[in-house]
Amino acid sequence: MAETTVAEVMAELAALEDPKARAVNERHGDDHGVNLGKLRALAKRLKTQQELASQLWETDDSAARLLALLICRPKAYGRAELDAMIRGARTPKVHDWLVNYVVKKNPHAEELRLAWLADPDPVVASAGWALTTERVAKRPEGLDLAGLLDTIEADMKDAPDRLQWAMNHCLAQIGIEHPEHRTRAIAIGERLGVLEDYPTPPGCTSPYAPVWIAEMVRRKDG
Repeated sequence: MAETTVAEVMAELAALEDPKARAVNERHGDDHGVNLGKLRALAKRLKTQQELASQLWETDDSAARLLALLICRPKAYGRAELDAMIRGARTPKVHDWLVNYVVKKNPHAEELRLAWLADPDPVVASAGWALTTERVAKRPEGLDLAGLLDTIEADMKDAPDRLQWAMNHCLAQIGIEHPEHRTRAIAIGERLGVLEDYPTPPGCTSPYAPVWIAEMVRRKDG
């Protein structure tokens, strides 16, 4: 499908529009009605097409942007391009997929992590925290974990929702992966009470950091 055009893809996405899927997505802040399983199937059929991905991103349509993130080459983007993309990714799913499927695999990820952590835009800053959480889990060497806990303790309670969620994930990951910081991470979570009352379906783990840490450590310890 090397000759697939943007118009053809947009027509196919329009055909996949489902009012029930849109209703579910809108409850999570997203603005499209395409089932993600069907979107992934379309991406699998299209395979990697960087030029088409760039064109789909430029449509500013959320479903098209999600598809673009599935068919792009993550390492093909420059730092400035990714910075512009994160600032334009205002729906949660597009933002999350951009960070997880593209930025994390890009050679500029560490530079962007540091720049975004200090960004005044809380949505951009949340991307910096997501990249930091990845490093806490997989490449903690060189990170100031105590300093991260200081920042979380000072700023998480009053942070906007998206940023608060990302900081809370980092707090939990520090407690899960680094036993020497676990007691303090749990204490911070208990003191701040962030997401303590978050509605958690049966069988799922609460995002409240003390509970999250305890459950994941229990699983790791077998």
